Amino acid sequence: MPPLGWVAARWGAASIASPALPSKSIWRTSASLQARICPLISSSMSSATAATESSGGREDQMAISLDEWQGWGTSSPVPTTVTEVIENMKVLARDSDAPVTFGGSGGKLRGRFKDQEDKKHRSVYESLGDSEKKLQFFAARQIACRLLGNREHLCQKCWLAMEDCMCSKLVKSPLWSGIKFWLYMHPKDFLRQNNTGKLLWQIFGIQSAALCLFGIPEQEDIMWNAFRDSGKGMVWFLYPNQNESPKSVQDVFWGGPFTSFEGQKEICVKQLNFVLIDGTWSNSAAMFRRVKERWTLTRGEENLPCLCLSTLGASVMHKLRPQPAWDRTCTAAAAAGILSEMHLIPSLSMHGLDKQAEAIEDALDVLLDALVKRRLRMGRSITRRERHNNCI
Repeated sequence: MPPLGWVAARWGAASIASPALPSKSIWRTSASLQARICPLISSSMSSATAATESSGGREDQMAISLDEWQGWGTSSPVPTTVTEVIENMKVLARDSDAPVTFGGSGGKLRGRFKDQEDKKHRSVYESLGDSEKKLQFFAARQIACRLLGNREHLCQKCWLAMEDCMCSKLVKSPLWSGIKFWLYMHPKDFLRQNNTGKLLWQIFGIQSAALCLFGIPEQEDIMWNAFRDSGKGMVWFLYPNQNESPKSVQDVFWGGPFTSFEGQKEICVKQLNFVLIDGTWSNSAAMFRRVKERWTLTRGEENLPCLCLSTLGASVMHKLRPQPAWDRTCTAAAAAGILSEMHLIPSLSMHGLDKQAEAIEDALDVLLDALVKRRLRMGRSITRRERHNNCI
């Protein structure tokens, strides 16, 4: 049986809907509530909140500091496009007498200010003739609203509501230095509570699992510069390759560049870069096209180097969101799968990749438990209607 193709994607109809939240104003933030409910929330979040309380103006309270931005799981600077969107919102807030409020799934704007901002942003979007600028504006607005709308609601580390914070239950683990994961994430999955890609940098750290947001130039450039420096054969996308026969881990690495390292405890090599496309199935198609176009532009190769997993199984997360096809699973489960299969390569077996895969699986159990408890506490169902569309 040929190895199965894979995509780390989530499906909107089957994903866990974030519970409706009461409308909340970003102008009233309680640092003491954060400290009481989520003691592990970062100090940068607390300092940003304290600054919000002491500031007298609405505009100051809409600012996103570098510490706050990086506290959500990245080492990059605050994106210029996100800053521009927030600056435009400041101008609108200055000229409006409507309160700026956020609430609901994704920290969406609400009330009269939402209507005013929606009209303004549609006008700006339509004025952009270039499709690339439209994409960047869309991504920046999604991220800006999620940052402002969730800053007093979600834990910065685990992206769960602070009363559901699971940080104390996660066990950190070092990732072998020869591997780096890139979480290429759609803006609509940023700060999403049931996102599993966030688990990778929670476990391994942001230097081993880097966040790259779709449509954010600064982060995309960082990722592509790393690919350029890594060299040929060191970048792989975990996505079904529709243009040619898929390659398995054994096909690529059994007799590959790591064969000569067998038996060595410490080695110094360039990192293998594994790109996980983290978005819904429909959104991931656009993300795949974007990376494919840039790969062709920078490498002169028509097809992306894609890997498939031979031993792919259902993620524990599918207890809450059914697996629509056997060749698709959640992002974290795919990362665990690649580590497990690479552990079977003799030249890589000494690096403890099987234990690192287990650390991801344990983290998935913790996330599932937190989401189940939240739904039960709110009186919501913890089962989902089975879906088997396109199953093999």
